[in-house]
Amino acid sequence: MQSPEGFEQTSRREMPGEVVVQLTQLCELHGIEVFVDGGWAVDALLGEQTRPHGDLDIALPHQDVPMLRALLEARGYRDVPRDDTRDCNFVLGDQHGHEVDFHSYTFDEQGKLIFGVDYPLDALTGRGSIQGYPVKCISVEWLIKFHAGYELDEDDYHDVSVLCQRFGLALPAEFARFT
Repeated sequence: MQSPEGFEQTSRREMPGEVVVQLTQLCELHGIEVFVDGGWAVDALLGEQTRPHGDLDIALPHQDVPMLRALLEARGYRDVPRDDTRDCNFVLGDQHGHEVDFHSYTFDEQGKLIFGVDYPLDALTGRGSIQGYPVKCISVEWLIKFHAGYELDEDDYHDVSVLCQRFGLALPAEFARFT
């Protein structure tokens, strides 16, 4: 794994819940609306951590990226080079191995996506908690839908199966090979 420039980081570590809460509070303090995505969104909807997470995925309006980037850089976060880096999707990491995966978007006045990661507006309606702290997150239905179209792994199966079990939903057919 490549590490942020200037860091002696050899591998990514776990993204602890307390760091997720601190980052969420930092965003709120500065008026930046973020939606937790990925594995932490699953656990937020469940209200408990069910597995370790290597990073924090966040969705946010693209207009807020420069401010959040500056806030995190002031706390030691730097760009983590990746092959799929784009203006609307990139990763910042710190010297402790904490990584934040940015997914930004811009909607027009009618709610149509005009730039960025393809989040439908109704995906940005989830509510949950991390270590008892309330957070906005991707909705249950969209977290399940987003787990498609790529090579699924054990974490994907875990995330989707616990969501389906907790919310009384059928496990999608593409996860049959895991059962």
